Amino acid sequence: MTASELEVNNPYLPLLLPIVEIIEETRDIKTFRLQGDSLFSYLPGQFAEVFVPGRGEAPFSITSSPTTEGILEFSIKRIGTVTTALHRLGEGEKIGVRGPYGNGFPLEELKNRNLLFVGGGIGLAPLRSLINYVLSPQHREEFGEVFILYGARSPEDLVFKWELEKWQERKDLHLLVTVDRGNNSWKGRVGLVPQVLKEEVKVEAKEWKSIVCGPPIMIKFTIKSLLEMAFSPSQIITTLEMRMKCGLGKCGRCNIGPFYVCQEGPVFSYEVLQKLPEEY
Repeated sequence: MTASELEVNNPYLPLLLPIVEIIEETRDIKTFRLQGDSLFSYLPGQFAEVFVPGRGEAPFSITSSPTTEGILEFSIKRIGTVTTALHRLGEGEKIGVRGPYGNGFPLEELKNRNLLFVGGGIGLAPLRSLINYVLSPQHREEFGEVFILYGARSPEDLVFKWELEKWQERKDLHLLVTVDRGNNSWKGRVGLVPQVLKEEVKVEAKEWKSIVCGPPIMIKFTIKSLLEMAFSPSQIITTLEMRMKCGLGKCGRCNIGPFYVCQEGPVFSYEVLQKLPEEY
């Protein structure tokens, strides 16, 4: 391996990448599209550390699909020092990225299965990477039916509206979008994701796998709904991301029971998570 190849494949060395496009998803969420000739390889569900020189770094899910070569995308909500610094950047400026980290979604386990994606708010970001991987021409035949249920607090809080429109036009998936509270212009479903899931998604559970991501309270009640729909714990996959910080298992912030989320996760089956103490 040459020195340049070692540098590209070293997850501890950051890449300095230009922002080629910024998409304003909501009032406090932006998608940053980065471009590079020698990007690291990654799996859907993995994350990377993104940093702004002089402001610090933070872990974010990679929301682009590995089937899109030369592009990395991160959808980032403005909530703190690093994210505020990122939101102040413009197209053409550069940010640092190192990774990938984490385990990613279990692709081999999902192949030849029907897939039910359930996302809430910014939780659609990591799901989007897997969804677009599954829907890509390279991999679509490896998976069965696809059902996407996505919800947000209001129509204004929906992310990836431009991509939702593309998915809506496809004939090889079913998309259902709901909001907690509608407005005068909203013509879609109104209702909380866990309740809409039970009312609108009629599937034979044994033939499906469900991948869930969203706010912790939404994940909790969505899993409850899935169990009531006869999904077994091994058929439910989710992510635990809010506790992560360093990405290396050193700071201890993401320690949950016997796991460091950034090392053994962030993707877990509910079969594993239900064995943890209730306070987690």
